[in-house]
Amino acid sequence: MNPPLVSVIIPTFNRGYCLEESIRSVLLQKNFELIVVNDGSTDDTKQVLEKFPDILVIHLPENRGVSYARNRGIEKAKGALICFLDSDDLWEDGKLEAQVQWMRSHPECQVIYTDEKWIRNGVRVNPMNKHQKYSGDIFRQCLSLCIVSPSSVMLRKSLFDEVGLFDESMPVCEDYDLWLRISVRYPFKFLEDKLIIKKGGHEDQLSRKYWGMDRWRVYSLEKLLQGNDLNLEQRDWVVDMLIEKSQILIQGFEKRGKIKEAEDYRNLLATYPRNDELVN
Repeated sequence: MNPPLVSVIIPTFNRGYCLEESIRSVLLQKNFELIVVNDGSTDDTKQVLEKFPDILVIHLPENRGVSYARNRGIEKAKGALICFLDSDDLWEDGKLEAQVQWMRSHPECQVIYTDEKWIRNGVRVNPMNKHQKYSGDIFRQCLSLCIVSPSSVMLRKSLFDEVGLFDESMPVCEDYDLWLRISVRYPFKFLEDKLIIKKGGHEDQLSRKYWGMDRWRVYSLEKLLQGNDLNLEQRDWVVDMLIEKSQILIQGFEKRGKIKEAEDYRNLLATYPRNDELVN
């Protein structure tokens, strides 16, 4: 039996209330295997998954975070192409087919993502301008925030051998980190079709759980600066963003009376001067 072309990975933690709908949106697609990684859920997730005996389920004994869960799915994946779906999002019919068609006709393409519909608290909303999508070299656009939804992306599994898996030390912004590691090397293809539905506004979103998301973006930017992938222009872009986000964090820590944390970020800024400052 030939292996599936696409492996779809759904990480989930205590999302029994919406997981079934997400799984069924995948089952509408063609030519795939589905891997659900139950990240130590304590709700009715196991009972929901028992409704789908034909999919591969990985039950983790304890909650380890979305990066760990996705990585375990990648390790089990048989497909040459990898997709992710957050367990509170949905795919439109034909999502995989549209991306597979592009990847087959453009073998040089490493990663492709689609546009999205946003639902907040059950109401359709329009994304803000800062969430605008781009095609081609999107590295600079990826520096300020994560413009690529994990639920929208398809990439070649071989890419992970080059750039590495999700950073399991990051509880949030792990997707931001991975897209930067990829986009510094490869262009992204953007399909303008709105082929995923992103649902938000619920209390268990990770973005609501962690104050100061920029802490993790700064961590990711610093990793880039410590590596060897950046040219001089890219390095300045990264340093500029590191400065911008660190200054926001410094102000936030000072307002909370956390003087040591603010000083730590001041010291960090002194570590990474721009190239023109090095010359002078």
